[in-house]
Amino acid sequence: MNRAEKADSIGDLNSRFAAAESVVVAQYPGLSVHEMQDLRAKARKVGVDIKVAKNRLVNLAIAGTPYAGLASLLKGQNAFAFGTDPVAAAKVVSDYAKDNQKLAIIGGGMKGNILDKKGVEALAKLPSLDELRGKIIGVLMAPATKLARVLVTPAGDLNRVIHAKSQQA
Repeated sequence: MNRAEKADSIGDLNSRFAAAESVVVAQYPGLSVHEMQDLRAKARKVGVDIKVAKNRLVNLAIAGTPYAGLASLLKGQNAFAFGTDPVAAAKVVSDYAKDNQKLAIIGGGMKGNILDKKGVEALAKLPSLDELRGKIIGVLMAPATKLARVLVTPAGDLNRVIHAKSQQA
């Protein structure tokens, strides 16, 4: 890799780190190409990007980003999962690591907060942004639904009484 390619790679990594809501760092010794492709495919489905890069280039790329504290985790072969949803990257990597012992989470971060392995696993257990939005909509819709039922019930009862009386006659 020549200087221009290195500069392009560092610039690409820097923009990924700057745009990411969360980053997960995982080591993957012994992970086959097929397994890595499977992880990337699962990650793409939830909007997470997996990138493998040399630690020296990552060290240069994280300077000036909220993830500068990740420098202490850069040892060995590392894969980086970048997510725009704060919990998506942690979820997909954590789920894959449960099924495949060759992938080991070593840490991560969320916009300036550096997390250890336990922090990433705790983040993976949280509901995603879409799940939270669904819950909020459900909470907001519940009073309107209950009100509609209360307003419709007397009319339905009256209708049943009239129908019963008409059947008796």
